[in-house]
Amino acid sequence: MSTARGDGQTKIPESFSFTGRIFLHTELNLIKQICSDFQALGRTEISRTVCELLEWRRLNGSLKNHECRLLLERLEERGWLHLPPVRSLGRRGPRAVQVTSRSELEPELQGSVGSLVPLRLEVVEPGAEGQSRLWRELIERYHYLHCRVPVGANLRYVVRSEQCPERVLACLLWSSAAWKMAARDRWVGWNEQQRRRNLQLIVNNSRFLILPWIRIRGLASTILSVCARQLPEDWEQRYGYRPVLLETLVDAQRFRGTCYRAANWIPLGRTQGRGRMDRHHALQDRAPKDIYIYPLRRDTRRRLCNAMAPAFAASGQES
Repeated sequence: MSTARGDGQTKIPESFSFTGRIFLHTELNLIKQICSDFQALGRTEISRTVCELLEWRRLNGSLKNHECRLLLERLEERGWLHLPPVRSLGRRGPRAVQVTSRSELEPELQGSVGSLVPLRLEVVEPGAEGQSRLWRELIERYHYLHCRVPVGANLRYVVRSEQCPERVLACLLWSSAAWKMAARDRWVGWNEQQRRRNLQLIVNNSRFLILPWIRIRGLASTILSVCARQLPEDWEQRYGYRPVLLETLVDAQRFRGTCYRAANWIPLGRTQGRGRMDRHHALQDRAPKDIYIYPLRRDTRRRLCNAMAPAFAASGQES
């Protein structure tokens, strides 16, 4: 692998795999040509142009602009192309999450989950800045992995109770599945082509936070059960297709995974501690992880192995 030079003179390879899509030599050359011809444009405009020309879209038809920006930056790091400098657009807000008094400790809430049902799982919409900001603050302040901007398809929830709707009980993040996990892939029984085609039918529970002042017996497993019923419809409403399998990785040095077992998730074993290789080929946390899955259909394995991924266009690809 060549080192990043930033001059775009390093020889482009025959193909390059990124987020599950293989870019051929001709496509890489086209991307390089676009970056060269449109230096006067900003990076966002270039990435949108690339997405449109290569028909790189989500299942709901929207451009995969964020992923394309990451691809362009990755190609520049390797010296395969040269991007225009990042434009200064004035105050865009800090990338770091600002912690305010909104997320300070609250009075303890005790009891059993029966005293709080029915629970209400509220989708945090991208445009709902107040709720979105509160979700980010709580995750940043109280989750040991803190708040990171998810790449690709994702869905966030805030959990409340009808009995005390003004209080947040928990926060969840569902995002793109891990690109490869040996134990999961053995359970599914798919081959490389099937995995690339249908991986988007798996959704990963990448954040689950019960706020530290919430002491409710059975709350975590109840939330997981409610989420397993509600998430497929919410995911389909946003992205145009329904997932068939849920997965998560539990830090074995911190947690026992009790709530997942109580919610009937299936333990598949433990990772080797080399870290989660996500679909962008970036190593995540290196602590050993327990792998849990939750099939959303009786024929989940058959669907993942045999079903054709939903397509928005004949030439579209979805990672």
